[in-house]
Amino acid sequence: MIDPDEPYKIQIAKQAKIIEALINRAERGHEVGGSAYSLFESAIALQTEVWEKTKDLEKALDTLGRASTELEIAYQTQERIQRNLADAMVAMEDGLALFSEERLQVCNAQFRHLLPDVEPLIKPGLGFDDYLAAVNASKYLSRDENGGTGRRQPLVKEHGSGQRFSSFVMELRNDRWFQISYRQTSSGNITVLQTEITDIVRENRREKNRLIDQQAHFLQAAFDHMSLGICTFSSRGELLVRNERFGELLGIPLSLLKKGSPFQRIIEHLERHEILERKGRRSKFASWFKAMRRGETMQERCRRRDGMSLDIRIHSLPGDGFIVSIMDVTAETQAAALLEQRVQERTAELTEANRLLQIHAIEQIKIEAALRQAKEAAEAAHTSKTRFLAAASHDLLQPINAAKLYLSMLTETAGQPGAEDVVGRLKRSFTSIESLLQALLDISRLDSPAAEFNIASFELGSLLQGLAGDLAPLATEKGIELRIVPSTRWVTSDQRYLMRCIQNLVVNAIQYTERGRVLVGCRLSGNRLRIEVWDTGIGISEGDQTRIFNEFTRAGGAGKGTGMGLGLSIVERACRHLDHPVRLVSQPGRGSVFSIEVPLAASGRASSRENPIMEQVLDGSLDLIVMVVENDPDELHAMTHVLESWGASVLAAASTVDAAALMQEIGTAPDILLVDYQLDNGDNGIETIRTLRALAGIEIPAIIISANRQREFLQLCNEMSFALLTKPVQLVRLRALIDWKTRARVA
Repeated sequence: MIDPDEPYKIQIAKQAKIIEALINRAERGHEVGGSAYSLFESAIALQTEVWEKTKDLEKALDTLGRASTELEIAYQTQERIQRNLADAMVAMEDGLALFSEERLQVCNAQFRHLLPDVEPLIKPGLGFDDYLAAVNASKYLSRDENGGTGRRQPLVKEHGSGQRFSSFVMELRNDRWFQISYRQTSSGNITVLQTEITDIVRENRREKNRLIDQQAHFLQAAFDHMSLGICTFSSRGELLVRNERFGELLGIPLSLLKKGSPFQRIIEHLERHEILERKGRRSKFASWFKAMRRGETMQERCRRRDGMSLDIRIHSLPGDGFIVSIMDVTAETQAAALLEQRVQERTAELTEANRLLQIHAIEQIKIEAALRQAKEAAEAAHTSKTRFLAAASHDLLQPINAAKLYLSMLTETAGQPGAEDVVGRLKRSFTSIESLLQALLDISRLDSPAAEFNIASFELGSLLQGLAGDLAPLATEKGIELRIVPSTRWVTSDQRYLMRCIQNLVVNAIQYTERGRVLVGCRLSGNRLRIEVWDTGIGISEGDQTRIFNEFTRAGGAGKGTGMGLGLSIVERACRHLDHPVRLVSQPGRGSVFSIEVPLAASGRASSRENPIMEQVLDGSLDLIVMVVENDPDELHAMTHVLESWGASVLAAASTVDAAALMQEIGTAPDILLVDYQLDNGDNGIETIRTLRALAGIEIPAIIISANRQREFLQLCNEMSFALLTKPVQLVRLRALIDWKTRARVA
């Protein structure tokens, strides 16, 4: 009911009202009546409340007394501060005033007596803006000829939010000077200070005049010791200060160089005696004085009769005067003339050199164009050669493939004793042709800028064992022992090119070894595996150890073999692309060791072989319907007879259209498709597989025959789920692949 923050008088009044209300309530309760016991209880409760309120009242009176004492002390302190402030302001020599809420509160006598006509207005309550206006309008301020005050700007109040201090200098009559400054305090009050600075201004003026006189002597001394000719003139063209060098350079007598001599007379003397050479009929000196009157800066390069060159410059000075400076520039002029002559000579030389360079540049451009055309022609020839080799290899492999098929049939059917030997010789001849074409095709691929490699991880041991099985008949024919050391290591490389390189090394070792053995094994070398091929052959001399890696090159002393000298060239190219170091250690008459280093695979098993099929001859009849699509009639005929000899029913077609018509005619899908990749008229085996699978509505197992091993083509084989069989076709591999594809479908 009582707010402790209210004044003590109000709190006491409220407590009195509460006590009075409680007493009235007790009296009414006594009048109303009740039992004696209830009246006694009411009286006891009322007495308790009265005691509590009395204690609160005593505390409030005590607090009020202390506050009154503190207030009286504050009043006394304030009066003492005001007296001290008044004493301090009276003792100050400068005028001081305090404005609170932009109204004058207090000031001293010096502040009031500064300007007699403003003194009547200096009273408490005077507005700060009114004070500034009265000072600006005072007649005791010094006025200039235009009626303005003797200071740069009027005394005004700064309205900037960050402006807390301003100062102005004011000139009064009788050469008196005052500085009026005001400062805004943090509480928002404004203090104004009037300080007389007359003595300071007069002392500065005397010091300034003394320095001017002193500088005049210094200036004259400096003029006399300068190499320039210096002369100053007043606004009326009268000579003020000059040095002796000025008269010497212009050849003017001393009578014309006295103080006060007109500039016009000096010009007339120069023209009359023709001291300076003229460049035209009109005198250039006549325009000098007019230009100087307009405040312009003049500069002229003149020449005396004796050949001296002078640089004359005229500049304006404060007060409409001007200064003339003359410099002897004879040496500079002669140097400039000499330099200009050298520049002209050098320019002529550079012009001639530039002309020769332009001719050379034109010739170089022509040479570059010719070289560019030659390079383009060479690249085109190389590209054409690569395309020709690829096309020729493919076209030659076609009849070779058909001939091998016929040879296989002839071997099976021939019963005469001499026929088997003829067939064997014929088969070896075709094998040699096939090896040569395959080598040419490999070199063409490796020399192509777009050579692609299929890098994968695979087990090396099984591949080496397969290689041993393929080359064992060749070693047996020569009476040489071929031994392969087993290995279970996994390596990372291009499986086809790596096995091609190892095969070439082993074939060379067998070919150039007359007796003894050929050993193939592997050694660990850090994180790489070194595949080594040892032989006990004729060896290679040190001079031939680098040369034998070139095309169509054989080691010296080697007999005539069956190869064409391309095997090591393929090894060098393939291993260089694969970053597999190739090393050779050989001693003539004792044998050679070729080695290839390949990186080990990161894990034990990363990927399987290219075609996980069985490569052994399978027994039994091939009871299947096989669709063969081949554009070459001989190869189509040979493949048909081979498949029929295996017990298959063959549907032969030369194009996709023929194959689709044949399948619609028999009304059923074949068990497997055997398709050549390159067909006639832009047709290809991939389109054939897509068309026949779409007509059948099922994914017919398919094998595509091609020499293409590009990464995109192999990826497409995996995506479309058909196998790739490279030319020339090996019948053992073809039979195993057909069986594997058809059994996978049945499963």
